Amino acid sequence: MRIGIGLIGYGQIGRVHTYAYRALPLFYDPLPAEIELVGVCAHSEASAKKGREQGGYLFSCTDYHKLIERDDIDLVDVCSPNWQHAEAVMEALKAGKHVYCEKPLALDLKQAEEIVGLAKRSPGKTQIVSEYRFLPAIMRAKEMVQRSFLGRLFHFRGVYLHSGYIDTRRPISWRLQRSLAGGGALFDIGPHILDLMVHLVGMPSRICATTSTFVKRRPTEMGAKDYTMVDVDDATIMLLSFRGGGLGSVEVSRFATGSEDDLRFEICGSRGAISFNLMDPNWLQAFDNRGKEPSGFRRLATVQKYPPPAVLPPPKSSIGWIRSHVASQYGLINSIATDTEPSPNFEDALKVHMIMDAAYRSASTDGWMDIDPSAK
Repeated sequence: MRIGIGLIGYGQIGRVHTYAYRALPLFYDPLPAEIELVGVCAHSEASAKKGREQGGYLFSCTDYHKLIERDDIDLVDVCSPNWQHAEAVMEALKAGKHVYCEKPLALDLKQAEEIVGLAKRSPGKTQIVSEYRFLPAIMRAKEMVQRSFLGRLFHFRGVYLHSGYIDTRRPISWRLQRSLAGGGALFDIGPHILDLMVHLVGMPSRICATTSTFVKRRPTEMGAKDYTMVDVDDATIMLLSFRGGGLGSVEVSRFATGSEDDLRFEICGSRGAISFNLMDPNWLQAFDNRGKEPSGFRRLATVQKYPPPAVLPPPKSSIGWIRSHVASQYGLINSIATDTEPSPNFEDALKVHMIMDAAYRSASTDGWMDIDPSAK
């Protein structure tokens, strides 16, 4: 089986996806399908040309319709900025393509619901890029949850902290404008920790959230005296309630001084607890509460223990950030080749949008808000 790839967007994340596609035949042996990098689309001729030359694509363009209309492109990979996701995704679905889309899926809940409705009627497979699900530590955590290691859920505590916007001289960008980004820190880094929460402990039923914008205006460019208002959150803190009585908290911030890429969570249950820190990604911490004399948390080495047909790097090697992207893209390629359902799919992305939408509604009313009761 051959799968032709068309990439939309050749910024930093487009380069990462390109690297992962090129690496797949080396990392997974046998690969369930032959991959061909057919086309790359970027915002400018220069960027598109660079993508073609660096990535080894057969052709480049600045109009994504030229990718979608080609018969030799089976999978459309959307790496463009947030406001460009929905239109390209829906066009690809209407054309019957498989679609791989960077988070967030859309600019708001209504748009996400429209995409998911279309995806259900499309023959193509869909997957959202929540690559942290594909770290061996998270895969081990999911396995432990499925065999009831935790027992009844008491607490989920999660944070995702960056510090890239502390400098007040940093110019305005699309990530700081709601019409282009959909939201601020919650839409930028929030989907990662929220997806892991839903993946491991399920959907919360209620939420109480507060947001803050610490720098309310930014220069139009570095050193400029003209300013543009910032209308998204720099940080969001959420309290969560789960149907079984468990409680949760999630904090996301792009103003966490001293942080690099600090995604952390801890899950506490009646039988045990697990915790994870992205800055120490080779280990999962586990506490077993079923013994007569609990002896504290144990460090479980997860490193690169991927299941076959993964062959590279060796399972005892320390893991790097891009490796989870390679595993995520393998998951979709394998689903296409075996005609199975990808995970996380667009319906999983919709659950994250439900939480984010409820968070913003809660913050605007200073009170608790129900999350869509139809979500499981």
